[in-house]
Amino acid sequence: MNSRGTSASGTQQPVCVAVDWGTTRFRAHLVGEDGVLLDSVASDDGMSHVDKAAFEGVLTRLCAPWLSAHPGLPVVMAGMVGSRNGWREVPYVTCPAGVSEIAAGLMSFEIAGGTRVHIVPGLVTDDAAADVMRGEETQILGAGVDDAVVVLPGTHSKWATVRHGRIETFRTFMTGEIFALLTRQSVLRLLGEPPHDEAAARAAFAIGLTAASADGGILNRAFHARTGVLAGRMAPQDVEPYVSGLLIGAEVGEAKRLVPADLPIVLVAGGVVAVNYRFAIETTGSRVTLVDPERSFVDGLLRIARHSREAADVHAR
Repeated sequence: MNSRGTSASGTQQPVCVAVDWGTTRFRAHLVGEDGVLLDSVASDDGMSHVDKAAFEGVLTRLCAPWLSAHPGLPVVMAGMVGSRNGWREVPYVTCPAGVSEIAAGLMSFEIAGGTRVHIVPGLVTDDAAADVMRGEETQILGAGVDDAVVVLPGTHSKWATVRHGRIETFRTFMTGEIFALLTRQSVLRLLGEPPHDEAAARAAFAIGLTAASADGGILNRAFHARTGVLAGRMAPQDVEPYVSGLLIGAEVGEAKRLVPADLPIVLVAGGVVAVNYRFAIETTGSRVTLVDPERSFVDGLLRIARHSREAADVHAR
């Protein structure tokens, strides 16, 4: 399914196409001066659904109106498109890293019609964990922080330590993926129903959040969703928000033991995900600043492109 936004301005000249190409989704923005979004398009042509030889065709098909109207317009992209199974594998840059190191790792090449494509490298930590990210480094650089713990919820949530504008290190939590497995493929799926009452869902989430720090741990407490329904103590529609609270609570508790306590927390998220994570983090006594994920992604791509010699075509426009 494809969707296209409407133009934000009829007078601004575009400087690039910014692409967030992940495992399941493709999102692109026509970006004007100062990061103004002139138009947008999204589709289900995620990396996992595209054959390696078909990436160029997907890009040119979805962005055809922009590329034909503005010949030579550079395309800057980040995300899993630069992974081993993506369009081109771009080597990771080792932490600590800032915009200069990340920009130096850009992979650039030309496609049909003379369009220059630039793919942002991911990051890897220089320790035994060898944690990795692709795409989140761009959002972190676009979040506009010099010293902070930046939290990026998702299928694989990231908690990154940023000092002096450089990403020192980060940790990944498989929260979103485990939630999907538990609620779609485990025994809990036989009991659960989609939440239909917001107040009840919030209450169930809070119960799960509290359970995350209770005796028994999340493996035991996850099973309580089953026994709770069987015993009539939990409604079937409360299973998903309860499990969400349990997993997010466990993530926040573990992550806060790993990140510096002296840094403010910046949350790059929107919608119900932002609400849930903010509540979970503030329950531990920390304050949270919210940053829009789409805005941070575009701003981060522009920062990287403007620091790169390879992406000099972005500078020139």
